Amino acid sequence: MSTNGFTDRVKITIKAGDGGDGMNSFKAYKGKPACGPDGGDGGNGGDVIFVGDKNMHDLLSFRYTAKYFAGNGERGGTNQCFGKRGADIVVKVPCGTLLRDMETGKIICDVYEHGERHTVLTGGRGGKGNVRFTTARRHAPNFAQKGQATKPHAVILEMKVIADVGLVGFPNVGKSTLLSKISAAKPKIADYHFTTLSPNLGVVKYYDESFIAADIPGLIEGAAEGAGLGHDFLRHIERTRLLCHVVDVSGVEGRDPLKDFETINAELKAYSEKLASLPMFVALNKCDIAGAEENIKKFKRKYGKKFEIFELCAVKGTGKEELVMRLAEKLRELPPAERIPSDEFAFETEDNTQFEIFADENGAYVVVGGLVDMLCRNVVLNNPDSMNYFQRVLKLRGVFKELEKMGCKAGDTVVVGDVEFEYVI
Repeated sequence: MSTNGFTDRVKITIKAGDGGDGMNSFKAYKGKPACGPDGGDGGNGGDVIFVGDKNMHDLLSFRYTAKYFAGNGERGGTNQCFGKRGADIVVKVPCGTLLRDMETGKIICDVYEHGERHTVLTGGRGGKGNVRFTTARRHAPNFAQKGQATKPHAVILEMKVIADVGLVGFPNVGKSTLLSKISAAKPKIADYHFTTLSPNLGVVKYYDESFIAADIPGLIEGAAEGAGLGHDFLRHIERTRLLCHVVDVSGVEGRDPLKDFETINAELKAYSEKLASLPMFVALNKCDIAGAEENIKKFKRKYGKKFEIFELCAVKGTGKEELVMRLAEKLRELPPAERIPSDEFAFETEDNTQFEIFADENGAYVVVGGLVDMLCRNVVLNNPDSMNYFQRVLKLRGVFKELEKMGCKAGDTVVVGDVEFEYVI
């Protein structure tokens, strides 16, 4: 979602680095051209890491850069030298950002605090060099393993403001003005609806204590279903510990303050029962305007026993001291804000034992799956030792048995990755 440059939900693509290939090489000295294998392993690919950054306030930068790929591992070297590991990519996000899988919508992690790190994708393993394939019978393997390739994944970044107090209410009731008076925040203030197009945060100080208040853009009737700006910003008060409902008690715009109050509370409940159950203070604003006195009496008669009500004139700053004192006192009683729990989620990894067989239009039997991908990385077609390994794995994994179950006979064509051969019983 983007409004007036503020961005709090974006889709990006992330990818861990591929593993580097193993080296296939042999030692060589003057007069001795082949003195044994010495190919080193390839380096592992880089990881994708998300880090919380308190200096970021929205996800705007992700609108211009949508791909975040870690570095690939380098190929192994001669003399059994390892390839260099691929560089990690560190993605900085605002504190309070949820990372969701695009396909399932599940929460991968909640980057909650400044400096908090989450490794979301791990780089591919580097391939083994030919020195790793020496055995008592095979002294000079002429093949090496390829590095593990990785896949890109689409994820959603969703920012949820972390604030202790959320200021809610209809547009133009004085939330931004109140925030500017109780904190050092300087939100845009004007006498028209929807001046606030993004959540504004301010640090409110009370003697040696401090807390964060968020001015949430004005809600209107139907906000929970997406009307106005409300639906896009309701998620920003999901983390708050306490709500302060600001009501224009003057009625100068021809609206009924009691009806406004009830409408917003209904929208909060429609969006989230948990949100509606949060402790709430009521700030009756614009009490200095003629006609407000009668509305204040009505309001207190109906809601005076259920809510703590404060009379304010946000423009002049009158009444703010008592409100700030009670907000600080109430916050001391409440538990700290909870991080949103992650779902049981992990990106699918390749199963090196899985395979499927199907017959193509030419009658050939085609073997596909993770087992085939693994063999394609490890097998060198022109090397007898490597091909023996290929045949042995197919037999041990039950591929030949499954082919015969499907009716494969001697002389039939079988395709495994890049290898095509006639089946022999």
